[in-house]
Amino acid sequence: MKGNLLLKGGKIAGRDGDILVRDGRIAGIGPDLPAPEGAEITDVSGKLVTLSFADIHVHFREPGYTAKETIATGSMAAARGGYGVVCPMPNLDPVPDSLETLAVEQEAIDRDAVVDVLPYCSITKGRKGLELVDFHALKDRCVAFSDDGSGVQDEAVMRAAMEAAAREDVILAAHCEDNRLLHGGYIHDGRYAAAHGHRGICSESEWGQIARDLKLCEETGCRYHVCHISTRESVELIRAAKARGVRVTCETGPHYLTLCEDDLQEEGRFKMNPPLRSADDREALIEGLLDGTIDAIATDHAPHTAEEKSRGLAGSAMGIVGLETAFPVLYTKLVLTGRVPLARLLEAMTTAPRRIFRIGGALEPGAPADIAVIDTDDPFVIDPAEFASKGKATPFEGWEVRGRVVLHLKNGKLVYNQLNKK
Repeated sequence: MKGNLLLKGGKIAGRDGDILVRDGRIAGIGPDLPAPEGAEITDVSGKLVTLSFADIHVHFREPGYTAKETIATGSMAAARGGYGVVCPMPNLDPVPDSLETLAVEQEAIDRDAVVDVLPYCSITKGRKGLELVDFHALKDRCVAFSDDGSGVQDEAVMRAAMEAAAREDVILAAHCEDNRLLHGGYIHDGRYAAAHGHRGICSESEWGQIARDLKLCEETGCRYHVCHISTRESVELIRAAKARGVRVTCETGPHYLTLCEDDLQEEGRFKMNPPLRSADDREALIEGLLDGTIDAIATDHAPHTAEEKSRGLAGSAMGIVGLETAFPVLYTKLVLTGRVPLARLLEAMTTAPRRIFRIGGALEPGAPADIAVIDTDDPFVIDPAEFASKGKATPFEGWEVRGRVVLHLKNGKLVYNQLNKK
C-alpha cells in the first residue's frame, strides 16, 4: 500500500493512541496524531493494536501433501489469525535438506504467500536421523533446522548436529521424542487412557530426550530450541538449564496451556503429538510461561484432511490446526481469567519468537507496518467452517471466545479486513 493510513484511537501497549503508516512503514505512534492530507483514516477505537504475531512452528504441507494445506491456504489462515510471519517445518516431500529441494518449497512461497513464510531445513537428510545436512550451504536460506515430526534418536548424530550448529551459529529446533518409549501410544499415558482402554505415551518420551539434548547443548554451546513442550518435567529441566546459562529456548502451544487429558473426547480433533497431558502438566506450563522458562507460544498448526481426522483417537492422524484460534483462545482462557497478563501473552506471541529466531519486526517508528488490530469485546463462537485453512480439526470448536482479529497489515498492505463486518 503506497500512501498514508492513520489507525485512529486504538489501544497500544495499554494506552489509547494512533499509528500513522506511510509507504508500508510506521511513520508515527502517539495520541491524537494529525492526519496528513489525503490519508485514509481507519477508526480502531477501543481495539487492541499490536505488532503482528510470529509463529515459529507451523506445517503448510507444500510441497508433497497439498490435499492437507498449501502455502496459499496456510498463509491466508495466518493472515486471518494476525500472524505476519510463520515458519513451516520440513516434513515435506521432498524434504528441504539441500538447496535443490528447498527451492521447490521456496518457489511456492514466492508465488503464493500473503505473509512472510520463512522455511525450516531438516537436520538430517530425508529427516532419517542418520546423515547431517550441509548447514553452511543452507543457513542463509532458512530460519532454522529441525527434523520435526520425529526426534533425532542417535545421540552421536545429535551431538554432531549441535557441533555443526554451533560453528554456523544457527538454531537446532528439536522435536523431542524417544521412540523406544512410545509402545504404540497415541494419547497421554494417564487416567483417561487407563479408563478408556487407550495406549498411552509416557511423559518421559519427551523429557528424557530433552535431558539428553540439554547435556549436549551445554557441552557444545549451540543455540538449542525445544519444540512444543507438554510436561512438567520438561519445564523443570529447561528452567534449571537456563539457570546454568545453557543456550536453550522453548515453546509450547495454545492447546497445552488451555486443555488437558480431562478434556479429551473420542474424536480425532483432540489428537496431537505431543498429546494433551495432565492438569498438573498444564499448570506447570502456565507457570513456565509466567516466569519466562517458556519463551514463546507456537501453534504447531498441523492440518490434515477430514478423512484422516475422522477415525477417533486411536486411528486419526496426529495434529490440529491453530493459526486462526490461537489468540482468541489464549486471551479468553488465560488473560480474561487473570492467569496471564496481556503484556506477557503478547510478548510470547510477537517479540519473543522474533528475538529467538532473529526475525525483524517491532511496533515502532521506522519499522515495517506489520500490525494486527483485535476486537477484544465482541464474543464469537469458533466455527471451523469459517477457517481459511484446509484443515478444520480443532479441539476448540464451539467455544465462545473474545479476541477476534479484525484487521491485519503486512508491510502496510491490507492482508485481512473484517473491521465493522458481522
